[in-house]
Amino acid sequence: MAKLYIVPTPIGNLEDITLRALRVLKEADLILAEDTRTTAVLLRHFGIETPMRSHHKFNEHGTSAAVAREVLGGRTIALVSDAGTPGISDPGFLLVRTCLESGVEVETLPGATAFVPALVQSGFPCDRFRFEGFLPQKKGRASRLAALAEEELTTVFYESPYRVVKLLEQLVETFGPDRQVSASRELSKKFEQTVRGTAAEVLAHFTEHTPKGEFVIAVSGKPKEKKTKDEEGDER
Repeated sequence: MAKLYIVPTPIGNLEDITLRALRVLKEADLILAEDTRTTAVLLRHFGIETPMRSHHKFNEHGTSAAVAREVLGGRTIALVSDAGTPGISDPGFLLVRTCLESGVEVETLPGATAFVPALVQSGFPCDRFRFEGFLPQKKGRASRLAALAEEELTTVFYESPYRVVKLLEQLVETFGPDRQVSASRELSKKFEQTVRGTAAEVLAHFTEHTPKGEFVIAVSGKPKEKKTKDEEGDER
């Protein structure tokens, strides 16, 4: 039966694609790509000749219903983003919701997404965490950070190299200079790097060294306040 496949693609290293993802991309009738030029590089590398069509945040509101009708008509369609798993800070949610509401079967393949390796190698607790993705660039950014400063779970952000210093400055100001931060960039690529330390230390590093590549920033949770002996006695 025709269906919509959500297919994760490598976040950098092309070896990170799964055999199943390659098979689905080869067998699909159509691939919806966030940027067809980016996806074309991946398809050429693996000798995949499936036709492509653009599907991105600027056209998904107008095309999702038509895609659902195509699948209902018998076409198997695969959705990919430029890197990682569609729907995670990338287009995908709207199409999935539209297809489900239309009775289309949706199957999501497991695969690459940037925040998982960055979170695990941060060394911060990751059994429970808060994923924020990209913060608002302007309106609501400061208030959102102020609220997150009180969060006791590890918090994970995505950020571009052009705004990462600004984010680190805001973390120092809002979370405090001593809050622990792990900044990973170029994950899975040749120049992958993770810089760990206090917010002030990580800020100093990327103030001195020009940030390059997409970033995943993990921030430790707010330390729990130690209870006094009187407070412990009251609980008993």
